[in-house]
Amino acid sequence: MKLFNRLPGFPRTPAGKERQVLRRLPATLLFGTLLLAAPSLLVRVFADTADAMAVTTTDIYVASLIILHWTVVLTVGIAAFIVMVMKGPAYVADAYPLQEMETLEQSGKAHRQTR
Repeated sequence: MKLFNRLPGFPRTPAGKERQVLRRLPATLLFGTLLLAAPSLLVRVFADTADAMAVTTTDIYVASLIILHWTVVLTVGIAAFIVMVMKGPAYVADAYPLQEMETLEQSGKAHRQTR
């Protein structure tokens, strides 16, 4: 018994932009995180030691932007994966006979007779 039965004669859709997006996601995640962390590092280098409030505020903004960036990258990755799966081959579901089939057919006949 095969786990998945492919639908015969179903054309497979060629890969599109979703593959390119999935390939670029790790680099986007890494470089985006590094670029977003740069202001925090620059404030530590150029700010006075007495200006701790600027360092703290910048760290909070940078942390929130990094978390937002990760969330956006994850969401785009999930969307690209869904598109990739949907473009794959079609599968045939196994037959699932209804136990109530006889009663449904009988009620349909009874309903037609009353009309």
